[in-house]
Amino acid sequence: MLNQVVFIGRLVRDPELRESEGGKKYTNITLAVTRSYKNPDGDYGVDFIDCRLWTGVAENTAEYCKKGDLIGIKGRIETRKVEEEEKTRLLTEIIAEKVTFLSSKRQEETE
Repeated sequence: MLNQVVFIGRLVRDPELRESEGGKKYTNITLAVTRSYKNPDGDYGVDFIDCRLWTGVAENTAEYCKKGDLIGIKGRIETRKVEEEEKTRLLTEIIAEKVTFLSSKRQEETE
């Protein structure tokens, strides 16, 4: 079986490095990924993909990337149950295994 995804998109907000209860470093990011086709109004839609990055990948991304930067993510889809206000919901997110820094929003503005 294979569980692998690849996305290229822009960071919606600056990554913030955090630490789990077990002491592992992580960050949660959201990628804005433009669809490859136009909607009936002639616009390209955008999907917002939640991703979780762990340890070294999280540290590097938090240090070198900011809101608006274009990055590529290779990872896997993971689902887990989350308890909220006596309700259980299913959360689906991407667990990033590799992040590629493609371009910086700041670089594009200076060129």
